[in-house]
Amino acid sequence: MCGRFVDPNLRGTEDEFSDLRVNPFPRRFNVKPTQEILLFAKSPLQGMMARWWLIPSWHKGEIKDWKATTFNARIEDAAQKPSFRAVWKYGRCLIPAGGYFEWTGEKAAKRPHFIASAGNEETLWFAGLASRWREMLTCTILTRPANAAVVSLHPRMPVILNADERDAWLGGSDDPALGAESLLRHHPVARFGIEDDGPELIEPEDQPAN
Repeated sequence: MCGRFVDPNLRGTEDEFSDLRVNPFPRRFNVKPTQEILLFAKSPLQGMMARWWLIPSWHKGEIKDWKATTFNARIEDAAQKPSFRAVWKYGRCLIPAGGYFEWTGEKAAKRPHFIASAGNEETLWFAGLASRWREMLTCTILTRPANAAVVSLHPRMPVILNADERDAWLGGSDDPALGAESLLRHHPVARFGIEDDGPELIEPEDQPAN
């Protein structure tokens, strides 16, 4: 699954904020569900901000009334789920990230690990689905069974797309193997709280925390 991630490092790249036409924001290293995140959608691709926790367009209540856990969706069955069925066809998007976190160990002493790209491209591109609820754009991150690089940390991982797969995903591919060959590396980091932030959160910590 993917429940915390790091904003992509866009400055100094071809994706400067001025080109994205979104308001610049400080880079965050502890992005949480319900926060606004950057995604790319439409053709040609446009950068836009969306609430990370999808609310389907047909939801009639208030935002607080939506109780389903929809910040992630399984690529294997999202097309059949009522919450994702429509956006599977019409709401595909890409969500850039600088990496993400998973936790291992016993519940009382879980240890975070930072997972990042092991390839030539620093940015990870998650497959996503976006839904406009009333005037608010919302989104979810697709997940898949973990590959050999990260299965020791968690049985699932985000669907991380290479350049060819990004085009295939946006073009409507239903291939559940998307993202299976993602090149990833990981290292343990110091424990951090829900409100903690900053680049120190992704620094390696070789010694177990007390």
